[in-house]
Amino acid sequence: MIYLGDIPMKNAARFPDDECVVFEGTRLTWKAFNDRINRLANGLQAKGYRPGEHVAVLLENCHQYLEIYYALAKLGLVTVPLNYRLSDQELIYIINHSEATALMAGGPYLDTARRLKPNLGKIREFISVEQPAEGMTFYEDVLKGGALIEPDWERLDENDMVILMYTGGTTGTPKGVMLSHRNLMAAFGGITMAGAAGGPVRGFRTLFILPLFHIANWQAFCFQLQGGSVVINRRPDVNEIIRLILEEKPVNMNLVPAIYQFMLQMPGIEKMDFSHIRSLSFAGAPMPIEVWKKCIQVFGNKFGQGYGLTEAAPTVSTMGPDDYDLDGPLSYRLKSVGREALNVRVKIRREDETVCAPGEIGEITVFGKNVMLGYWKDPEQTRKAVRNGWLYTGDVGYLDEEGYIYLVDRKHDMIISGGENVYPNEVENVLYQHPAVLEAAVIGVPDEKWGEAVKAVVSLKLGQTATEAEIIAFVRKQIAGYKTPKSVEFMTELPKTTVGKISRRVVREKYWAGKDRRIN
Repeated sequence: MIYLGDIPMKNAARFPDDECVVFEGTRLTWKAFNDRINRLANGLQAKGYRPGEHVAVLLENCHQYLEIYYALAKLGLVTVPLNYRLSDQELIYIINHSEATALMAGGPYLDTARRLKPNLGKIREFISVEQPAEGMTFYEDVLKGGALIEPDWERLDENDMVILMYTGGTTGTPKGVMLSHRNLMAAFGGITMAGAAGGPVRGFRTLFILPLFHIANWQAFCFQLQGGSVVINRRPDVNEIIRLILEEKPVNMNLVPAIYQFMLQMPGIEKMDFSHIRSLSFAGAPMPIEVWKKCIQVFGNKFGQGYGLTEAAPTVSTMGPDDYDLDGPLSYRLKSVGREALNVRVKIRREDETVCAPGEIGEITVFGKNVMLGYWKDPEQTRKAVRNGWLYTGDVGYLDEEGYIYLVDRKHDMIISGGENVYPNEVENVLYQHPAVLEAAVIGVPDEKWGEAVKAVVSLKLGQTATEAEIIAFVRKQIAGYKTPKSVEFMTELPKTTVGKISRRVVREKYWAGKDRRIN
């Protein structure tokens, strides 16, 4: 078994002079990269950090983010990546719930860190990553205080938690997914065995665009696991993405469909040379068939996709361009998310946990060494999610006779907008705080740009009034912008189930009439 921190260590020994990271004006070889990682790990140890401690990270994509993941893994510490799009209250909850003892913040979020400071009880040190900041320890100074030697890896165990990644909860509060070295390396192995990079990796580059705080970080880790180089894009910007594709010549990319759609709108995109790209993938949201066809015209038939979730680190299924065609006899597979990954087992189960027959709809369950350790400080939710080693995903789907997986819906009505997960209960909890709101249901509705857009359907208390703009502004003040409804519809009374529960399914039906709602 190898550990997450072994990736830079072993590649520095095998390919010391190979490029491994490109970020803005920085290019690092494996030796230089691993030296910085070791200095960071040893510098933190010299400052008193000990195995098992948690470090929260509030950063945009940068080469330091990867250094932090690897250094903390080598030292036996746990990375708590933070979504920088969250509100202050959401960040405070996660940092305190995670019991992090340090917060590393990047340049754009130094003011955020200062605002949060009075509410963070366990944080004993604030570390500024990209620039010095008053009242904070500078990241580069930590490196200066650390030795070049490899940390003592013998004390590590493959089942040690290495990442504590928070994901939205159907109860309205985020859940901390505990991922071990074993979970991650098992998941990465399944992806690399599937040939996601489209061929040999050493000496080639992948372009990493999605946020490193997300489980989409697998793309960077998998490419580096095989000795390849990662070109890091700070934040999604179509002009910058195109520039990096043309100048850095990556052979691989993984994006959400919305970014592909933005790229297709670029003037002259059809005349650009993308012949160096070997493989492209998308996940996190459905790819409209017409957009898929246009992508193939521009980039070539190089697209794969898959299905995963944070709790599976994330690998569940994969599908490559050989599995489908757009207009031929295999076009039906476009609605699939592929077959189970090579080191994962998938079964569809009925409510009584017995296994469904092919074509029968049930809950998707997953077995493999990639399945999470559990939810941090939440044994009840852990028992519900992991039973006899099987992860009950909460997603509803079916298997066909060939073993291809088809997602039907999210069991808990989760919305995926532009690749971000939005849980209706969390948004509804905020809506119910508005003094005029009597009932509320939050749903995803079709949106050409984002796949799904968040919509609130509300009824008002007798004698009360509110406007759409007022409701949206009220919610935006309390939660992240991507969770805020893009539109609000008012109803006299929301539809109910036979037991009196508001039926999101009925609310949603008219918006999806004649459309195929599927989420991957």
